[in-house]
Amino acid sequence: MSLTSTATTRPERPGIRDTRNALLRDRTTVAGQVRSALAAIRAAEPALGAFVAVAGERALAEAEDADRLLARLGEAAFRDRPLLGVTVAVKDLVQTRHLPTTRGSLLPNRRPDTDPPAVARLRAAGAIVVGKTRTSEYGWSASTVSRVAPPTRNPWAPDLTAGGSSGGSAAAVAAGLCTAALGTDGAGSIRIPAAFCGVVGFKPTFGRVPYLPPGGDRLAHLGPLARSVADAAVLTAVMAGPDPRDPDSAAVPPARPAGSGPLRIGWIEFPYTDGAVRRVTEDALPALAAQGHRIERLDLPFADPYAALVDILAAAEAAGTAPGDEDRCDPGRLALVRYGRTLSGAAVIRAEEARTALRARLAGLMEDYDLLAMATVPTEPFSAHAIAPPWAAEPEDLLWLAWTPATYPFNLTGQPALSLPVGHTARGLPVGLQLVGRVGEDDLVLSTAGRIEAELGLAMVPPGPRPKGE
Repeated sequence: MSLTSTATTRPERPGIRDTRNALLRDRTTVAGQVRSALAAIRAAEPALGAFVAVAGERALAEAEDADRLLARLGEAAFRDRPLLGVTVAVKDLVQTRHLPTTRGSLLPNRRPDTDPPAVARLRAAGAIVVGKTRTSEYGWSASTVSRVAPPTRNPWAPDLTAGGSSGGSAAAVAAGLCTAALGTDGAGSIRIPAAFCGVVGFKPTFGRVPYLPPGGDRLAHLGPLARSVADAAVLTAVMAGPDPRDPDSAAVPPARPAGSGPLRIGWIEFPYTDGAVRRVTEDALPALAAQGHRIERLDLPFADPYAALVDILAAAEAAGTAPGDEDRCDPGRLALVRYGRTLSGAAVIRAEEARTALRARLAGLMEDYDLLAMATVPTEPFSAHAIAPPWAAEPEDLLWLAWTPATYPFNLTGQPALSLPVGHTARGLPVGLQLVGRVGEDDLVLSTAGRIEAELGLAMVPPGPRPKGE
């Protein structure tokens, strides 16, 4: 696949609003949309490797039901169904009714075959689930390397990773195989693949979208991957809201409306950011300045919480994996599990104390700034078969997430964070800019990202032949 393509200003694949307009003007049908998506998936797989299961006939049956509803109600069909006819994919960590969930693992999945709130709300809003997307085992690494299926390839360069662990979702959206996808993010797993694949990835405030079953590490967020900020905002609004089965979802502060005036933005550059990535993100500064925002460059304003993150993750992985299951575990994740078994209760408490200190430090910083901005990841994508860049790719070294220091701190704090594509490196690879807001100020993150997106006017379309049926 050639990498000579660059971002264009020509509109490309349809988003949520485009789908609605086409359906209302009889330019297409929901069944036609779903047939095109399924044909595109067949054409792209297995070379891309985004999916682990495809809905097929069930998705078509749901589409035909939607067409009958449209024929009967017309535009009124959209009143309570803002996603009517929109094709979505769901990460294989998330349970789904009528579709298998492996969680990227050979270990048996004993969770119930039901839709959790996020998926149920997407379906109730009219979305058609077309398949399940690849992930690493239990989402442990920022890749899709697993024993279940080959890794997902980056649509921009098939020898490189799509990132992870929501890499299948990001690649599916970037390649035009679905309008949007659902991902999870425990240390960057939505935002990393969004940056690598040139799509929008949003991690809402912790608990904004209910997560079932709730994770003991209290790091994982559910959120959308989409081709535009507007689509990500619609998807988040549909999925958000408390559910009694997730206590953290009831504790989320009410969403605060975004203001329209100039903002104070703290610009952070993390150590060891590649020059190729830095140049692209720096080019986004004029788009922020053009909107009247005050931008201040900051020295890194907090200590790296990586050691605390590792201990919290390792303890949770060890708690969920019995010694008798080791032969079916991913070897890399098993190294993390075994480390977790060595941790004392005191060590885990110290890690939680570090998390609390970081939350306090960031809360204080956000009194001075409305948003923080930075490169989402400091490097270009690495090999499709690797879990990390070479220096961090040996699981026993416990550095497997150390290469992405701009993402995991905000899982520990629970702040909303979004990765927005802002251009390409000289090699033609996408680069993401991350915006981080105060807890509860999801709308400000989304609205600011939307204005940057409009200012830049990019349509991120991977090079090479388009999949058949699109």
